[in-house]
Parts: sequence; C-alpha cells; structure tokens
Amino acid sequence: METIINYFETIPSIHRSFILISGITFFWLLESAVPLFRFKYNKWKHAFPNLFFTATTIVINFMLAFLLVETADWVQINNFGLINWLPEMPLWLYVVLGVFFLDFFGAYLAHLTEHKVKVLWMVHLVHHTDHKVDTTTANRHHPLESMIRFTFTLLGVFLVGTPVAIIMLYQSMSLLFTQLTHANIKIPKKLDKLLSYVIVSPDMHKVHHHNMLPYTDSNYGNIFSVWDRLLGTYMELDREKIVYGVDTFPDKEKNSSLKELLKQPFVGYRKPTNLDKNNYPDAKHTRYLN
Repeated sequence: METIINYFETIPSIHRSFILISGITFFWLLESAVPLFRFKYNKWKHAFPNLFFTATTIVINFMLAFLLVETADWVQINNFGLINWLPEMPLWLYVVLGVFFLDFFGAYLAHLTEHKVKVLWMVHLVHHTDHKVDTTTANRHHPLESMIRFTFTLLGVFLVGTPVAIIMLYQSMSLLFTQLTHANIKIPKKLDKLLSYVIVSPDMHKVHHHNMLPYTDSNYGNIFSVWDRLLGTYMELDREKIVYGVDTFPDKEKNSSLKELLKQPFVGYRKPTNLDKNNYPDAKHTRYLN
C-alpha cells in the first residue's frame, strides 16, 4: 500500500493521460465484443461531442488542480478533516476511507445536487441526453458541470482531509469506474447484481440513464454503491427495458450536435404534450415544467 501511495503522490501527468486513454480504448473494444445494446450508429460520429467534452473536462481540471494541492497541503499541515480526526489506523484503512468519503462528496453528493437543483439539472442535462450510452458518454459533461463537480471534489478534500496521493488515487479510480459503468457491455446478470452490493455495476448505473423518472433520479453513485443503498436512492430496472435519453428532450439530432449541446443548459424546458402523457402515463413530467 505504501508503494501505491508513493506512486500516486507524484504521478506524472502522462501516466494519468495513459489511464484515461487506455480505459476508453479497452472498453471501446469490449463494447464491440459483448454489447448490451446493438446500436446502429456511426460510433466515431457519436463519440465526437463526447470526446470534446472529455477534453474540456481535462483542461478545466488541469487548470484548477493547484486548488486541490493547496487544500490537501493545508489539511495535512493542520491535521484537519474526518479521516485525520479518527483514531490511528493502518495505512490501507486510511486510504480506503479517504477514497470512500471522497466518492460521497465528489460523486454522489454532487450528482444528487445536480438532479435536485433546477439550474444545475439543466447543466447536467447534457450528460443525460445521450441516446446511445457507451464508454465515451462517461465524461460527456458540459464545461460548467466540470467546474461544479470540481467544486464538490474540493469540498470533499477539505472536509475529509485527504492528502494528494489519495486524491490522485480517487480520481484515477473514478475515471475508470465511470468508463466501466457507462460502457455498452453485457455481463451476466447475477455477476452484475453481486458486484452492485459493493460497487456501482454497469447495469445499476444504466438504470440512472433511463429516460423517465423516477429512475433518472436514482443510482447516483460512481464507485461505491453503498451511498445509494444507505440513502434510499437505489433502484432496479430490467436492463432490457431501459431507454436512454430524457423524455422531455427527445430530439436525437440536437442531442448529438456539439453546438446544440453547448447551448443546452440555457434553453427552456419543452412542455410535455398530450402524446407524451399518453405514451408515458406514469412519468413525473412536472419536474421538467417551468
């Protein structure tokens, strides 16, 4: 464990880039071998806006990284934060708890808040309007959302008291997990279910991308599934019944256009039509109304 911590404490940027690229490449190839849904699409065309947003996320996180480093140094010097106030423990447990609580603040809490606050939901909407969820969807976040997520991660570093090494480990794990859970892969249902008791499994997260409430407002976790289970936001839905997208933003052409996606947080809601209500009688459309 000490070797791992030493590595992540000074992990070169080129290594972090390698983790990103190798993860996308691995799951991209795996999707072709064992797809969950056999999408009829030009995969490269579909990937273009998603990879653009991946690039903007990298740039924003790189530009703001000094804030994480400064905060991590401060909490260590001042022995501040949850994991520093706990009784002395083995290094492995210290690391696990650091990643565990960062996952709550940087992923679960950030994600939950984006769904509950209207203005933040409109920013997060860019992520949900992908009609063909695959591994490139993982970092399909509007630049504004990248800054929102960074803010929550920074809050987590401050409150949890994590050193730089744990932050880098957490971010690397978070990246790989989000690529895994969005990947269009089909694994045995029993195995997926078993995994979902500890970590966020692919099927578990796909429920979150269903186009209607209440499923859209569930399964917010990124690495650990325990947060959804403990806080009552865990839901299940047969994967064959999942329909991607958002029911009140159904325009597939606009939702695949980079120009339109950049504008999406600033447009109004489309009021549901009678046809929507007939087709989706159980959907809670009222959340999407002005």
